[in-house]
Amino acid sequence: MSLADKLKDKKVLVTGITGFVGEALLHRMIGDLPGTTVVAIIRPKGSLTGAMRMAQLLKKDIFKPFYGEGTPYADAEALTADRIEVVEGDLSDVPALPNDLDIVVHCAGDVSFDPPIHEAFTTNVLGTKSLLERIDESRQGTDRKIHYVHISTAYTAGRRRGAIPEASVDHTVDWRVEAEAGMAMRPRIEEQSRSAPMLAKFRKAAEKVHRRAGHLTAAVDTERRRTEWVAKRLVETGTERARSLGWTDCYTFTKALGERVVEEFSAKFPTSIVRPAIIESALVTPHPGWIEGFKMAEPLILAYGRGELPEFPASPDATIDIIPVDHVVGAICAVMATEPELSKPEYYHIGSGARNPLTFHQVYAEIHAYFSKHPFDLGERGAVRLPVWKFPGGDSVETMLRYGERAHKLADAVITRVPRGERTRKFARELDVQKRRIDFLRRYLDLYAEYAHAELNFIDDNVLALHNALEGDDQVKFACDTSVVDWQYYFQDVHCPSVTESMRRLDVVRKKRNKGLAETAGVLKKLGESTDDADGEIIAAFDMDGTLLSSNVIETYLWMRLPELDGPQRAGEIGQMLRRLPKLINAERKDRGAFLRTIYRRYAGADLEELNRIVDEILAEHVLERLSGAAVRRIREHRAAGHKTILITGAVRPLTRPLEPLFDEIVAAELSVDDRGRCTGYLSGPPLVGESRAAWIKHRARTGNVDLSKSFAYADSHSDLPMLAAVGNPVAVSPDVSLYRAARAGRWQIVDWKTPTTSSRLELPGVQRSGGLAR
Repeated sequence: MSLADKLKDKKVLVTGITGFVGEALLHRMIGDLPGTTVVAIIRPKGSLTGAMRMAQLLKKDIFKPFYGEGTPYADAEALTADRIEVVEGDLSDVPALPNDLDIVVHCAGDVSFDPPIHEAFTTNVLGTKSLLERIDESRQGTDRKIHYVHISTAYTAGRRRGAIPEASVDHTVDWRVEAEAGMAMRPRIEEQSRSAPMLAKFRKAAEKVHRRAGHLTAAVDTERRRTEWVAKRLVETGTERARSLGWTDCYTFTKALGERVVEEFSAKFPTSIVRPAIIESALVTPHPGWIEGFKMAEPLILAYGRGELPEFPASPDATIDIIPVDHVVGAICAVMATEPELSKPEYYHIGSGARNPLTFHQVYAEIHAYFSKHPFDLGERGAVRLPVWKFPGGDSVETMLRYGERAHKLADAVITRVPRGERTRKFARELDVQKRRIDFLRRYLDLYAEYAHAELNFIDDNVLALHNALEGDDQVKFACDTSVVDWQYYFQDVHCPSVTESMRRLDVVRKKRNKGLAETAGVLKKLGESTDDADGEIIAAFDMDGTLLSSNVIETYLWMRLPELDGPQRAGEIGQMLRRLPKLINAERKDRGAFLRTIYRRYAGADLEELNRIVDEILAEHVLERLSGAAVRRIREHRAAGHKTILITGAVRPLTRPLEPLFDEIVAAELSVDDRGRCTGYLSGPPLVGESRAAWIKHRARTGNVDLSKSFAYADSHSDLPMLAAVGNPVAVSPDVSLYRAARAGRWQIVDWKTPTTSSRLELPGVQRSGGLAR
C-alpha cells in the first residue's frame, strides 16, 4: 500500500504548524496525502486568531497550487473547510483536543540553541507533558490507539562521541527535579538582580554614560541594564546546567528531558521519536531551496559571503550533519504510517553523516566556490574579498576574537573623549560596524563551537529501512535516503542561491536608500512637509553653545570677564582657568549643572550692567561672527513658517543679547545680584540643562497648546538627549559621539552647522594685542 492509502481517513493533529518543519509537513500532507485531515493547534497572536493565522499561512506561494482554477478547491477557505481543523491554543496551556484523533505529530518546541532556561523547560519539557496529558484525556472511554510522533533532535545525544544508536539516550537525569529547578531560576535571578550591590552596579554604569543628561535618563538605562542582565543570566544558567550534565546547550538538554517524558507516556499509546540533525533548505519539495527564516547555517553563510567571517573554530575533517527539510518531512510521513508497540518507542535518526558524510572543509569549499562565482557587490568597493579559512583550531580563533574585542573597547574609549568633528563621527560609525561584526562572531562562535567539534555518528538504519519499505513512486515523493544528495549541487545550485536571494534584493534596496541618504545628508526636511496637520502651536527650540555657534561655557565666560580686567588680572584669570581645566572637564562630564555653577561662581563681584554693556559694545559683533549661517537660515525658516522660536541655553542671559532679534523667547541662566547690582556668584534659579530642558518644553506644551509631535529641537550634546526626545522632529547638530549614536539609532536628522572661517577660537574679543581694551 502507498502512504496515501495507509493514512487515508486518518485525522492527524500537528503542533508547530506555522514553523519551518510544520509548514513543510502541512504542504506535503495537503499535496501527497489527499485523504488525510489535518488538525492544527495554533496560538493566537496579537489581534490574529488561530484561524486567521492559518488563513495567512495558506496564502503563501507554496500553498497556492492547491486551490483555485484547476483544483478541487475554489479558494483557501474551501481548502481549509475540507482538509484542516484549527484548535486555538498554546503549549503553555494546551486546550482540550478532539476525541477522534488517530495520529499526533508534535513539531512545536523552542528551537533556539540558547533559550532562557525557564522558557526551554516551559516549551520542550512541560509543554510536551501537557500535550501528552491532553492526548490521554481525549482517548478516555475509548479503545483508540493514537500514534504519537515526537519530533526531537539528533543532538539529544549530548557531548558523546562515536556511534549514536537509534535508541533511548542513556542518562539518569530526573526531568522532574530539573524542570522544577529550571523554572525556579527566573524568580531567583530576578531577585538577585534587585539586590543593592547589583542595582548599584547597573546604576553606576548607566550614570557614567547618562549623568549629564539627567537622573531619569540614567534610571531608564539602569533598568534596561538590569533586565538585559537577567535575560543573559537565564541563558548562561541554562547553558552551564546543560554542559554540567553532558549536553551541548540548554536546547539539546531540554529536548532530551522531553524525550524522557514521552517515554513515560509510551505505555499509554504507540510512540515514535524522530530525531533530525541540522535541518536546512529543501532539495526538491516544495521547491529547490525553499526555506523559512534563518536556520543554523544561514547566518554563517551570509557572513562569509560578506567577508565578515575570517575563521571558524571547526576541525576541517569533522562531520556537519545537514539534512534537507523535505527529507525530514518524507521520513515523518513514513513514520506516521508505522504501528509501534505500546511501551516500546521507535527511534529514527534523520541525518546524512552515516551514509553521505559532509565535512566542514567541504562546506567551506562549496560556499567559497559559490561566492567566488556569485560575489556580493559592495558598490564602489567592488566584489567582497572572501576570507581564506585555514582552520587553525578553536583556541586560535578565540584568541583572535578576544584581541578584537579588547582593541575595540580601547578604541571606543578613546573616540568618546576626543574633540568632536566629522572625522570623529566617521570613525565612530566604523567602530559601530566593527562592534556589530565582533558581537556577531562572539554569539555564533559561542553557539556553534560545540557542534563544530562534535564527533557524532548518528546511526540511521531505521530511517533507511523506512525508505526501502516505501512502494512505487513513494520513494520519490517521500524520499528520506540522504545518500542521494550531491552536496556540490545542493550548496552551489540550491542552498546558497536561495539563502542569498533575499539579501541580494535587500542590497539593491539598501543601495538606493544609501544613495538617497547621501544625496540628502545634512539637508533638513522642508518645514511644510511635517507641519501642515499640527494640532496646536509648533515650537522650534535651539541650544546655543556648540549648536548655533562654536563656543563653550569656559570660552564665553572669558569673553565676558577679560574685557573688564587689566593686563595682569587677565593673565591671572587665564592662568587659573588653564590650571583648573582638567578638573572642570571632568566635572562637566559628571554633572553639567554643577559645572555651570562652578564657572558662574567666578562672576562674583562683577557689575551686571557692565556685563550687559560689554556684550552690547564689544562682544555682539564677535558672537554674530561665530554664528552659523545655516543655523540663522533655519531659524528664519521656522519664523517664516509661523513657528515659535525659542533659545534654551545654559549660558548667562547677557551673552544672549545679540541673538534676541532671532528668537521669540530666550530661556537662559540668570545671574543673581545684590542690592548694588553686583553679581553674587550664584544663579537666581537652577540652570536649564539635561532633563530640565525637556521638562520645560513639556510644561510649555501643556500650558500653551503646543503640538510636540510636530515641534522641533536642535542640540549638539548627549546631555540634550531628553530635550530632543521630547519632540517629534529632533535634529542632532554637529553632535558628539554619544548623541550621534543615539540619533542614528533613533533615525533622527543629523546636520553639520559650521562656523564661518573668518572667526578664530583663539581670538579674545575686546582685547588688543597690546593687552589693552578695544574701545
